[in-house]
Amino acid sequence: MQPLRVSENIVPVSDFRAKAADWLRRLSESSEPVVITQNGKAAGVLLSPAAYDELTERFRFVRSVEHGLADVEAGRVTPHEAVVAEMRRRFGGADGA
Repeated sequence: MQPLRVSENIVPVSDFRAKAADWLRRLSESSEPVVITQNGKAAGVLLSPAAYDELTERFRFVRSVEHGLADVEAGRVTPHEAVVAEMRRRFGGADGA
């Protein structure tokens, strides 16, 4: 996601409404977020689909890491050697036989 350009990417909702197609075109070309204001305060942020996907993927990754760390702290882990031994027991040796 591109950084926000305050001088170019903050737009009042009335201006956005009047030129929505232009703002969507700019968004797809630059991938920079657009802050939409209402009564002088930020009311929403518009992202390109690619930027949204990147943001949500990063969020899911960080959340997964946090869950893994919580599992470690709570002792909900299995030693590597035990996992390897179980896989060999279930599926045979390293060559898959």
